[in-house]
Amino acid sequence: MANDPVYLDNNATTRCDPRVVSAMLPYFSEQFGNASSMHAFGSEVGGALARARKQLQTLLGAAFDHEIVYTSGGTEADNMAILSALDTQRGRDEVITSAVEHPAVLSLVAHLEKTGAAKVHIIPVDAKGRLDMEAYRKALGPRTAIVSIMWANNETGTIFPVEKLAEMAHEAGALFHTDAVQAVGKIPMDLKETGIDMLSLSGHKLHGPKGIGALYVRKGVRLRALIRGGHQERGRRAGTENAPGIIGLGMAAELAAEHMHEEQTRVAALRDRLEAGLLASISHSFTTGDPQTRLPNTANVAFEYIEGEAILLLMNREGIAASSGSACTSGSLEPSHVLRAMNVPYTAAHGAIRFSFSRENTEADVDRVLEVMPQIIARLREMSPFWQARDGDGRETEGAFNPTYA
Repeated sequence: MANDPVYLDNNATTRCDPRVVSAMLPYFSEQFGNASSMHAFGSEVGGALARARKQLQTLLGAAFDHEIVYTSGGTEADNMAILSALDTQRGRDEVITSAVEHPAVLSLVAHLEKTGAAKVHIIPVDAKGRLDMEAYRKALGPRTAIVSIMWANNETGTIFPVEKLAEMAHEAGALFHTDAVQAVGKIPMDLKETGIDMLSLSGHKLHGPKGIGALYVRKGVRLRALIRGGHQERGRRAGTENAPGIIGLGMAAELAAEHMHEEQTRVAALRDRLEAGLLASISHSFTTGDPQTRLPNTANVAFEYIEGEAILLLMNREGIAASSGSACTSGSLEPSHVLRAMNVPYTAAHGAIRFSFSRENTEADVDRVLEVMPQIIARLREMSPFWQARDGDGRETEGAFNPTYA
């Protein structure tokens, strides 16, 4: 390929930082002991795990290192938080969440409601993906066991006021959990100064390894083990520790703290430049989400009257990786549940593309995308019946094929 590949799908996964890999390697072969063993082989690994826990504690601003429970990733952590709250909050059997959560939360609560294990309140969002605070207030009550609302949305980057939401949950006597998989490492956190009870994160979203994550559990919050069979993690998560993964996550957390300012400045500037360039060069396109309160790395741009899947295929031919808000690749013709919840018209939601940056991206990456995207969109619109049914001003012609709007 003539041009270097451009990777702008960092909200899906990030490249494992070489320094993270270097930190992990000795624990696959040289220091291979089981951390639970009493001999020197085990104690060496146990010491490394303790240091890694401190590194993650520092990034999160947690008060105590024992507030961190290692898991296999964000999905397990989400499940652990919600199921534990229902199990430990006696007399409370209701869950509150948002319409734009990750499937790790939405699939679980749908199952809980279907099986009669919980009553679920789904709080809507507005056109910018912001939570309906009045609906949230009304949903809180004496039977609320837990509120689970993400810190930042994985598709639009919209940030939720989790500290205020936690305060309101506590006024109703409920626990508050946040899926912070997309937020950790991108925006500063100081959990000891918040009322957040539990927080989920995943290593591979911040240049760490896959298969490792954590659940922050504030001291004093009861946690019922999801996986039983051993004493690991203070009896809260059984199973021999994933030592290389934990150590890799610790190093990734330390590096994320070092690069936090860069995320807020240089990375955000790359995102803004890409957005401005795309909107200036491609008509009938717009950004989704809250432009004022969002992650510094995430841009979700809707290109009207074409399919996101087709855009991605042509981008891939040019060596550019991003992701689509459409669920076409899963066999569904429905657009993203996030964009549907925001009432983005179908003709735009189907053509929404998420560009997610990391500290490894450059100005050259933005230049390359801006070079090829106008050609890609123009080519697809030439073949689109939706586009052909518009007049010169971009308005629907009388009697033209008109899609159903959500």
